[in-house]
Amino acid sequence: MHTFELTLLGMEISFRADADPQQVEAARTLLEERLGRFTFHGRQMSREKVLTYVALGLADDLLQSERYVGEMRERLDALFAKIKDAAPAE
Repeated sequence: MHTFELTLLGMEISFRADADPQQVEAARTLLEERLGRFTFHGRQMSREKVLTYVALGLADDLLQSERYVGEMRERLDALFAKIKDAAPAE
């Protein structure tokens, strides 16, 4: 088990997990990229609100990816069925 220490929005976050360190680093990088997209034109927002916006964006990305994967599975299943139907009987 690995111990991780991250800083996001000035918050120190420590945790232990069996996660791959490279995967945790990739997740941290993604979060920092998403956090960097927020420009508020001089407005101050709470960390909780910013993190909520980021979480909603990531949740939306996940839902879209799951829908895409489902569509691809359906297409693959249809292709496999066509291949099976076209294969000569043994």
